[in-house]
Amino acid sequence: MATNEKSTAVKATAKVTKAAPAAKTTKAPAEVKKVATKAPKAKAVKKADATRVNRRKVLRGVVISNKMEKTGVVEITRKVPHPLYKKVVTKTSRFKFHDENNECSIGDTIEVMETRPLSKDKYFRLVRIVEKVK
Repeated sequence: MATNEKSTAVKATAKVTKAAPAAKTTKAPAEVKKVATKAPKAKAVKKADATRVNRRKVLRGVVISNKMEKTGVVEITRKVPHPLYKKVVTKTSRFKFHDENNECSIGDTIEVMETRPLSKDKYFRLVRIVEKVK
């Protein structure tokens, strides 16, 4: 009998803990105001070329090789302070660039811009020749 008394006590407490559903308030159709909604404005579209050019790096360097067809090698030098000793150190990087008309000669100062991969090692294209070698 003790088990039956416990089960009825549990059922009674379950009934007590249940909350009564909240009464819903409804407005009459005359009270509801209709609000005119405007369609959202389309965002201004920028020119693809302008945004693409701003994100790409433009580097200036000296041509050190032009032996390949439509390809050259440019050497970029930059001065960076040493992380520990703070002495200014010259660092160099070499990149292959695309030269459509084979205009560059060794010693020219040029500007190159990043582009999509054109070959295994070629990720830059010639922008302009800053200074021709004499």
